[in-house]
Amino acid sequence: MSKERLEAFTDGVLAILITIMVLELRVPQGADLGALRPLLPVFLTYVLSFTFLGIYWTNHHHMLHAAGHINGKILWANLHLLFWLSLTPFVTGWMGENHFAALPTAVYGVVLLLSALSYRVLLGAILAELGPDSLLARAVGRGRKEHISELLYVAAIPLGFVSPWISDALYVAVALMW
Repeated sequence: MSKERLEAFTDGVLAILITIMVLELRVPQGADLGALRPLLPVFLTYVLSFTFLGIYWTNHHHMLHAAGHINGKILWANLHLLFWLSLTPFVTGWMGENHFAALPTAVYGVVLLLSALSYRVLLGAILAELGPDSLLARAVGRGRKEHISELLYVAAIPLGFVSPWISDALYVAVALMW
């Protein structure tokens, strides 16, 4: 399979996920600004999730641009990433509809963490194919942002039961870091 086909498939999946998320935004029942207030948690969660999917999309694009060849391990690692990303609309809706309640906020973090770890698996599969002296290996370096992101997710998950707002702040911090 060509890397262009893999990239097109991934682009299509991410476009569908974003479409599913935006379709969850309900039209308010009133025509004034007050009618938008109940939708604010859902909208803010949508913005955060849209940002994360956008980060994955751009990083995935750059990563595949550097890849010269796609093998079976890379295909399966990519599907693994897409599986976890495909749960984004569900956790986005659950957290937003429940106004950042503890359990939905923690589960949102679990999906973010597992998406990040699966991205690392995909990156590892591509780096194994390209070798340690590749342009991608030099660009990634030690993966400092990846490590920091994962640590913040690990911290945010249990903190969701203490204060969901702290968890949400950590999720926003990760998005801003990227």
